[in-house]
Formats: sequence, C-alpha cells, structure tokens
Amino acid sequence: MSEQSFEKMNIQWYPGHMTKARRMIEENVRLVDALCEILDARIPHASRNPDIDRIAPDKPRLVVLNRCDLADPAMTARWSAYFRCLGCAVLETDARSGRGVGGFAPAIRSLLADKLKDYEAKGQVGRPLRVMVLGIPNVGKSTLINKVAGRKAAIAGDKPGVTRGRQWISIGTGLDLLDTPGILWPKFDSQEVGELLAVTNAIKADVLDRETLGANFMLRLAGHYPEAVRERYRIEPDVSAGGFALLEQAARKRGFLVSGGEADLERMANTLLKEYHEGKLGRLTLESPDDRALDAGKPDL
Repeated sequence: MSEQSFEKMNIQWYPGHMTKARRMIEENVRLVDALCEILDARIPHASRNPDIDRIAPDKPRLVVLNRCDLADPAMTARWSAYFRCLGCAVLETDARSGRGVGGFAPAIRSLLADKLKDYEAKGQVGRPLRVMVLGIPNVGKSTLINKVAGRKAAIAGDKPGVTRGRQWISIGTGLDLLDTPGILWPKFDSQEVGELLAVTNAIKADVLDRETLGANFMLRLAGHYPEAVRERYRIEPDVSAGGFALLEQAARKRGFLVSGGEADLERMANTLLKEYHEGKLGRLTLESPDDRALDAGKPDL
C-alpha cells in the first residue's frame, strides 16, 4: 500500500505550556538516576518523543509499553525485543487494571544495579533511586504512577495535558519518582505520526478534519487488520478502493445516510474512532518495529 493512498492533512500541535514543560525536563534531568519512558503499546514509535534522546542520551532507560491490553500481543512482544536491542529495560503494563505494574520497582532496581552497588560502597545504603517519568499526553503516565505508589499521588485524566507541573513522588520501595507534564514535539516526523497520535487521543482529534482522519484510519486498518474491518463493518477491505470509499461503504452498511441518500461520512468516522477506543475492533497495534517510519540503523526485527 503506497503512502500516496492516504489523504493529505495538516497536523500541528504544540501548545505553549509544552515549551515550558520541555524546559523543566531539561533543567531537572541531571537530578535523576534513570528515565522511565511510558509509551502507548499500540503506537510505540509514534508515541516516543525524539527530544528525549537529545535531552538525556546517556541516562539508563526503562521503556514501559502501556495499554498492552489494547495492543496485539504478538506485536507487543516484537516491540519489547526491539527496545531491549536498543539497550533499554522493558516492562509491559495495563495501568488501568494494574497488570504488570508490580514489576516496575524490580525493573528499576535491576536497571540501576551498578548504582545501588556504588551507594552501598559509599555507605549510602537505603538512599532512594530517583527516576524521571516521561510520556506524551494521555498515555496513562499518571495512572501508572498512582498504581506504583499505591495511592492517588499524581493527577490523572483522560484529556491531553492534565499534568502541568513538576511532582516528586516518594515510593515505599526506595524510589523517588519525578512526574513530568506530557509533552509532544514542535513538528511531527510525518503525517502518519500525527494521525496515530490523534487516533489514540494523544492530541485532540477535533482539531483535525474528522472525515479525512477516519478515511485514512480505515485505510490503515484495511491494510494491517483486514479481518477486523470485514467482521465489524461487513465490507471488503480492499485498500485499492481508497479510504473514503471504504468509509462510505461502512456508512451505508450501518445505515448512516443524510438527505438525498448520501452517506454520512462524519458520523461514520466518529463511530469508527469511538469503536476503536472502546476496543470493539479487537487488540490492534498500528505500527511495527520494521515500519519505514523508524529511524535508519535501528534493529530489524
């Protein structure tokens, strides 16, 4: 499926408070022993902020693949292997249910085993490890922190940009977590990245053209998970037909029509996105480690 098959969209999202958040992260990264980068398991590449590699290239890193309950298990395993090849520790979680969260503290202690030995050699046994927790908006960062802490320690919400300021949170397992605001980057790597962020609610989808977003998403699903499209919408997922044609076919199957018998594409696009968010299309991962969007030179899995 060629990239030209997708409709073009103008996607830019960089609210002013995110500039302040990025500056705060840059100023405080020297205070921590490691970074914990929380990613959406459905879009691990698109939900990574490339600024973090520049801000703290040498800090030990724990990658948390959150929302793994919504992602394709086979693809999550491949992504875990990918990040381990990059030298990161990896933890798969579903923060809402708490699945995998119990492995957080052990993963950090394993990642920083040498640091703990240094503390012991200096007579600083019991000195807490300090970890900066990072993630784009609405990736489940605050929910995961609250589960790890066993209390409501971080502000959580289902809208982008809820956490605004710096928060130090002490965990009873010898960890101090520095919660940070969710930040994006000034210019997305590609239209695909922007669309995936919109589809998963990292940015507000209502700032985009919903019909075009829905058409492109339908086309992406038809290419990667044709059975999900066929079973849910009772249409043949022929990518050569184009996203708008597939969206129209689904609208007609659902009886979403406006005056004159035309298909209500906006209603169908909203329904598609809603049903995806509710998990009615199944456990889907929208990009793979070997997608062309990944940086050159990374492991080929």
